[in-house]
Amino acid sequence: MVSCPICGKIVPQLKINDHIDSDCQSFVEEPSSSPDEPSASQKAVPSIFQPASARKSSQANNSKDSPSRSSVPTPRALNGKRSFTQETPPRENGGNQAFGNVTEPQAKRPKVNAFQKAAPLAERMRPKTLEQVCGQDLVGPTGVLRGLIEQDRVPSMILWGSAGTGKTTIARVIASMVGSRFVEINSTSSGVAECKKIFSEARSELGLTGRKTIIFCDEIHRFSKSQQDVFLGPVESGQVTLIGATTENPSFKVQNALLSRCRTFTLAKLTDEDITSILQRALEVEGPNYNPSELVDTELIQYLARFADGDARTSLNLLELAMDLSKRPGVTKDDLKKSLTKTLVYDRAGDQHYDTISAFHKSLRGSDPDAALYYLARMIQSGEDPLYIARRLIVVASEDIGLADNTMLTLAISTHSAVEKVGLPEARINLAHATVAMALSKKSTRAYRGLNNAFAALNEPGVASLPIPIHLRNAPTKLMKELGYGKEYKYNPNYVDGKVEQDYVPDELLDRTFLEDLDLGTQRDPALYSTRRSGR
Repeated sequence: MVSCPICGKIVPQLKINDHIDSDCQSFVEEPSSSPDEPSASQKAVPSIFQPASARKSSQANNSKDSPSRSSVPTPRALNGKRSFTQETPPRENGGNQAFGNVTEPQAKRPKVNAFQKAAPLAERMRPKTLEQVCGQDLVGPTGVLRGLIEQDRVPSMILWGSAGTGKTTIARVIASMVGSRFVEINSTSSGVAECKKIFSEARSELGLTGRKTIIFCDEIHRFSKSQQDVFLGPVESGQVTLIGATTENPSFKVQNALLSRCRTFTLAKLTDEDITSILQRALEVEGPNYNPSELVDTELIQYLARFADGDARTSLNLLELAMDLSKRPGVTKDDLKKSLTKTLVYDRAGDQHYDTISAFHKSLRGSDPDAALYYLARMIQSGEDPLYIARRLIVVASEDIGLADNTMLTLAISTHSAVEKVGLPEARINLAHATVAMALSKKSTRAYRGLNNAFAALNEPGVASLPIPIHLRNAPTKLMKELGYGKEYKYNPNYVDGKVEQDYVPDELLDRTFLEDLDLGTQRDPALYSTRRSGR
């Protein structure tokens, strides 16, 4: 026998699901009429659906053969869904009771406050409502995601945004607003078996209480293929709602099968004004606890906001350090700035890595040495592999400069060799040398475009399988010579100036030209000419 978690009636253990499906009307066990026989409620086994503490309390009472008050979860409404809260007995002797008759010593009561104090400022200032989320129109009053949340139609989604833009915060606020069970997992501790266990618990929770489960996967791009595959069925069937957060482009990092089952929302990078308002709120709320000196003023907050580069977590961590360091004797504002604002410019393994090298390459292609040197310095300062930069210079030498200056390829290869032999910090000079030379060099994409034209022709039906002209074929065997391979070939060095009348492509391609005459294209940028006319 078990106690129903909804109505508290005693039902056979094997019929608990059927009892709940019948709106708690069927399969009810009537109490015994014999005074000598224990009642069904006294013989009932504690329900597996009750909290562990409630089960222990029930077992303790049954072992003493004394009637006890049934510890039954009390239904309460939550956004139109049915969920349950456990009735807590009144405290006895001033003790701090949790459930049943288990009394927790008063000495342990400050434990929660200790954990709160140990949390960093960024965690303590985490928004609890959507109104407190700053800088994201997506969850603003007219935001698309805000409307779905308020209608309790939260889909599985991928939140894509840079660090500190509020991905985790939004996921937690969503779970609290819709009253869903919230489970956070990460790639290092949640394998396939652990995920399947979570899905099973979510299915039971949904079937018994109607309460949905939101699974939050932080840095979902770090999940392996097998870890991502295990989500496909539960997400598609609606057993769970998946919210994945990533700082990387989900098109490259998340499998297409999973991506097609989720909606992708892009979080905007926080502006300096957004970061400033977050820091000012933190200073107002937490400032009295730190009692910082007058060095932590509006000017320092604005400086930290600019340096945080749109990362709210970084800015709050910097503010917390500033409030602590400002109380040291002899510390000046310049000392605070120098000690706080040394950080990595971009993640070598993330989108910033590819975005920066792309900007560097395009600056060389556009003959802008200032921009190219800026991105070169940014990469070197951020710890980028100098050989990676040198390899990109080799590509630029042939792709963008090409036939306009054949010496650039030699310079690029020499630069790679120099960087390999010298290493940083001196190798930065070799990289700067090649960078400026290539930016100022004339450009020609004639060879590069010609190759692309040939590749385009191969995509046409039948072109890739055209037979090689028989006079161009190699004849290493007697049989091939008898078949006429290479028989009519004219060896160019035997002729004046090496010129002969001879075809080198299949007949179907005789009228095709892949190498164009111009080094560059023929399009004209209207903005360039309007700028010249205006005298700018």
